[in-house]
Amino acid sequence: MRRVLLTGANRGIGLEFTRQLLAAGDRVIATCRHPAQAADLTALAAAHPNRLHVLPLDVASARSRAGLVSELELVSDGLDVLINNAGVLPSGEHFGFVAADTLADTLATNTIGPFLLAQALAPLLAKGHAPRIANLSSVLGSITRSDAFRTPSYAISKSALNMASVLLARALAEHGILVVALHPGWVRTEMGGKDAQIEVDEAVRGLLGVIASLDARHSGQFLDYRGEPVPW
Repeated sequence: MRRVLLTGANRGIGLEFTRQLLAAGDRVIATCRHPAQAADLTALAAAHPNRLHVLPLDVASARSRAGLVSELELVSDGLDVLINNAGVLPSGEHFGFVAADTLADTLATNTIGPFLLAQALAPLLAKGHAPRIANLSSVLGSITRSDAFRTPSYAISKSALNMASVLLARALAEHGILVVALHPGWVRTEMGGKDAQIEVDEAVRGLLGVIASLDARHSGQFLDYRGEPVPW
């Protein structure tokens, strides 16, 4: 039974992660900004009272991250997996009209928050069994594949998250903690939209398979949901 902490668990990929982790027999600490408004997550918690704990977390807030770390000491003596899934995708951005606040807020949620959360949880992960961190990135953060001006705040934040993942992999190697950046594919969720190519259950099943199969050779890599390398 792995002990898994998941951010952004209230909808889309995060909610499906929760479902599949529970189905696999894992113990899940699922976080989101407003648990009281997360009806589907609350229903899962009621169905799995001993294996699913739902805790509040705004990953962009230093106070919220600190509160989560304190709360974790009451429910877990270690972590085996951290899945940094929470993220935002601003819409309607056009060159010449990208707002500073939008860019800063996106970086806070998609890059700075996951990096600092991993840093704060490193001591708990160091106590885990075969510990690993999966940072949900995107091919939109690939510099090599960038061929148009689109989703600038999101793309910049995911590219920065890729570097954060590499740096974490280097820093945590001595503790046996593996770190990867993962591209889930273009997933049919509220964020991905109805034109997306991959069903959420398929994407999550693939991502969990990749996370489970990681070894030291993979740490610091950027992989897709099939385990294939994504160019930086």
